[in-house]
Amino acid sequence: MQITKDTIVGDILDIAPDTAPLFLEIGMHCLGCPASRGETLEQACAVHGVDADELISKINAAMA
Repeated sequence: MQITKDTIVGDILDIAPDTAPLFLEIGMHCLGCPASRGETLEQACAVHGVDADELISKINAAMA
């Protein structure tokens, strides 16, 4: 699966739970809460002031 800005955070964590530390690094500490599980990667990055493209690269590399 290729991760994009439109991928839901919860879907990423379901498919690749080992990527959780990447989310924790950006300050997303409530990975199980309904809001974070239902928002897109782009939305999560906007809330946490993180470059979405950079995080996408890290997640895709971790999943490869």
